[in-house]
Amino acid sequence: MRLQLMKLLPVAAAIMVLAGCGEKTSENTPAAATTAVASASGAEVVKIGHAGPLTGGIAHLGKDNENGARLAVEEINAAGLEIGGKKVTLELVAEDDAGDPKTGTAVAQKLVDAKVVGVVGHLNSGVSIPASAIYNKAGIVQISPSSTNPEYTAQGFKTTYRVVATDAQQGPALANYATKTLQAKTIAIVDDATAYGKGLADEFEKTAKANGASIVAREATNDKATDFKAILTKLKSKNPDVIMYGGMDATGGPFAKQAKELGLKSKLVGGDGICTDKLSELAGDSVGNIVCSEAGLAISKMEKGTEFADKYKKRFGTEIQIYAPFTYDSVNVIVDAMKRANSTDSAKILEKMPETNLKGIIGDIAFDQKGDMKTASITLYNYTDKKKTVLDVVKM
Repeated sequence: MRLQLMKLLPVAAAIMVLAGCGEKTSENTPAAATTAVASASGAEVVKIGHAGPLTGGIAHLGKDNENGARLAVEEINAAGLEIGGKKVTLELVAEDDAGDPKTGTAVAQKLVDAKVVGVVGHLNSGVSIPASAIYNKAGIVQISPSSTNPEYTAQGFKTTYRVVATDAQQGPALANYATKTLQAKTIAIVDDATAYGKGLADEFEKTAKANGASIVAREATNDKATDFKAILTKLKSKNPDVIMYGGMDATGGPFAKQAKELGLKSKLVGGDGICTDKLSELAGDSVGNIVCSEAGLAISKMEKGTEFADKYKKRFGTEIQIYAPFTYDSVNVIVDAMKRANSTDSAKILEKMPETNLKGIIGDIAFDQKGDMKTASITLYNYTDKKKTVLDVVKM
């Protein structure tokens, strides 16, 4: 996806000028270490970054994530926040990473230079992983609300966290459903060659094989593809019981639609990338043949999920796509660490992150030594009358 960096709001731009956000720092002095800026009201302005795709085929998912973070910031500001005896106003600095790794690292550096105290993002694993090195060097906490590739938190960085399950959990859950519930004996696997799509497909394949299924084909496309007929024609000759697709809804929808047009009878399964309400629009009538997973609880299964969904729709005039509750909670995790540190200094906030023990919209949030959730859930869905319907919840 191409870069169209989102322009900051005029107020945010004015604050960045006052803060000297373009000032360079030495390698040994993290750019985010000094974050305090006085607002017109006298409150300290503290910046929290959000990065996700706001342009391209999955912009609807990036905007959904940004909306969740923005709602949290607005509510915290409305309630009033005081840290170290000073009033604090939060500012969300939102950037468009276009779902592209190269753009993502540029955006990460831009957020570091803007002196954010923490970052919620990125959406895609393939962007979160390279961007994480930038945040690690600056000593800024990064919480991904939706990156599921295990490599993200396996790098040994003390700055990387996530509030979703990993593909090492999601892949096996999907494979178990395919082989045990659907009784699939032959499976074809297609991925979009991204860190997310390929990573999920790899984990799925391991468990499917261990469960005795035969992988009759393994194909790769890309995350911008629109025509899948060559791959699907090849798969049709194999006649697999199940086709697993690793990718996003922007490509997964057309993939499923074209599979039906070519007469494939295989059941289609995929991960959270395709598991959206928009998939019904993209896949058409073929959506009824799809089973997908999310790397967390369904909003309907969250204790305060319905209340959150109502607030979200009232504020933004649209339904939640997937991970808005996770970005909402990610902002609150950063603020919780800020409160416990009694400081708005990014280094002190980071020090408190391992001790996180917070009950959020998504459930109990606590992290292991790598920054992964200590407890997580995988939710399986199908589509009934083109609406996502919960099939099962797998506790991890």
